Amino acid sequence: MSMDAFILDAVRTPRARAKPGKGALSGLHPQELLAQTLQQLPRRTGVEVSDIEDVVIGCVSQVDAQGANIARQALLAAGWPITVPGFSLNRFCGSGLQSLSLAAMGVASGAQHLVVAGGVEQMSRLGLNADGGGVDGGNTWLRRRFVQVPQGISADLIATLEGFSREELDAFGLRSQQLAVQAQAEGRFSRSLFAVKHPDTGEVLLSADDSPRRDTTREKLAALAPSFTQLGTEPLGPGGETLDAVALRAYPRAGAVRHLHTAGTSSGIADGAAAVLVASRDYVRTHGLKPRARVRAVTAVGSDPVLMLTGPAPAAAKVLKAAGMAARDVDLWEINEAFAAVVLQTVRALEVDLERVNVNGGGIALGHPLGATGSMLVGTALDELERRGGSVALVALCTSGGQAVAAVLERV
Repeated sequence: MSMDAFILDAVRTPRARAKPGKGALSGLHPQELLAQTLQQLPRRTGVEVSDIEDVVIGCVSQVDAQGANIARQALLAAGWPITVPGFSLNRFCGSGLQSLSLAAMGVASGAQHLVVAGGVEQMSRLGLNADGGGVDGGNTWLRRRFVQVPQGISADLIATLEGFSREELDAFGLRSQQLAVQAQAEGRFSRSLFAVKHPDTGEVLLSADDSPRRDTTREKLAALAPSFTQLGTEPLGPGGETLDAVALRAYPRAGAVRHLHTAGTSSGIADGAAAVLVASRDYVRTHGLKPRARVRAVTAVGSDPVLMLTGPAPAAAKVLKAAGMAARDVDLWEINEAFAAVVLQTVRALEVDLERVNVNGGGIALGHPLGATGSMLVGTALDELERRGGSVALVALCTSGGQAVAAVLERV
């Protein structure tokens, strides 16, 4: 069943390379990064901030500077009325899209009329595993049922099982870089982007994504060493089994884990924030607003927690069914580039034309600020639909623990 929720606008910061103390956004408090993002929405749409009924923010590492319910703290930092509430959620890498799902559900149900969805992650300050939980929180009882491995091992296992070659993965990594560089040169990101400024001086800290590497070549990618070979030899638990052995115990048909992913075919860590304004049909009509898109359907699925990253295909199939559509009806796909094999496996499983997938590059070139990426991809998809005159986009992200989220967006 299709939903009745409308996107008024979507905005994002540039993605910054997550270099502690050196990255362009590393000196800014993550609350301020999100606050500046939130402030863009009323400026662009003209809505009254006091009409906003909730702020839903995805954030994976909700500790230290990103703790204390960063959604609430950021909207206070943004100068919004104290009557506007906010909460934070964590569905790992799918958090930014899950926030849109909850906002759309609230609006479509009639319980709310105007909700902000979004996400933030400052990985220069709080990098991977910043919350100390690892892949399973260290629960030895859970490991009697499922022994989970880090995502890099899962990505290489997927590549092994699918028979992807190092050359195929490198070709996809090169594609991501080239498309992102082209998109920047043509200003394809300009509608959603805004320049992040220093709160005190007004100095522009970053106005464009700084991760894409213009000098990337097939030869340079081929020269990179696999990233997860050593990780695969590390022991896990009291039995001393290596991570590779654990993966193979679940998938013995692989024979051996072929470590193929490199820094050039894995998503880069990044700092960034994004926000999406979602409204009901009544609010749109009453206030004479022109929405950019309708949220046709949203979904989340669970998938194998060991293989972990194969959820986007079943999530996409499920959300298309809910929207009453087929894969052929989708003009543009945004499948988060956690690793090259993730996108290639999804494309193969759904029999999708790669020419319609991540047409402006993805996380490999642009970076992946965990909690924010899902919201960022919504804006990227809408911008490109408008540029091309297309109608339908599908956004999907895999997550740790074996899950995926997806949404179908229809341009209005």
